[in-house]
Amino acid sequence: MTAKLDLFTAAPSLMKEWQRAAFAISSSLEPSLSELVKIRASQINGCANCLNMHTVFARENGETEQRINLLPAWREAPCYTDRERAALGWTDALTRMSEGHTHESAYEALTAEFTEEEQVKLTLMINVINGYNRLAVGFSAWVDPAAVKSAAKAAAA
Repeated sequence: MTAKLDLFTAAPSLMKEWQRAAFAISSSLEPSLSELVKIRASQINGCANCLNMHTVFARENGETEQRINLLPAWREAPCYTDRERAALGWTDALTRMSEGHTHESAYEALTAEFTEEEQVKLTLMINVINGYNRLAVGFSAWVDPAAVKSAAKAAAA
């Protein structure tokens, strides 16, 4: 696979702002939850780049292979907390919104586990990863996770 264009060359200031916002949003919730959500949305969207990146980051944060491997079947797997299940359900509902599924039961679970502020943070994070999935798939992007970590450090400085 060859990238169709370099996003940061084509629109450097906007991509830097997008990345800065993405890092701020992602760091607003616990890292393990953030990575599970990003992996799940990327599975649904078929984004190999983001799956590669966020499974690496999840492992670095101590996530187990079992929990990463069971994400496609999270509803049946007993290894996720109620909070994680609520986040994954909300991720599925928002990511699959165009399929016409109702999100009411996912919203009920969300409100039982997350404060209003956390609901907004989680929803923004889901929007960001869905956006990154579309950029990566649309432009055949492939980024080494180490490069992303370096960019995150630079953006935080």
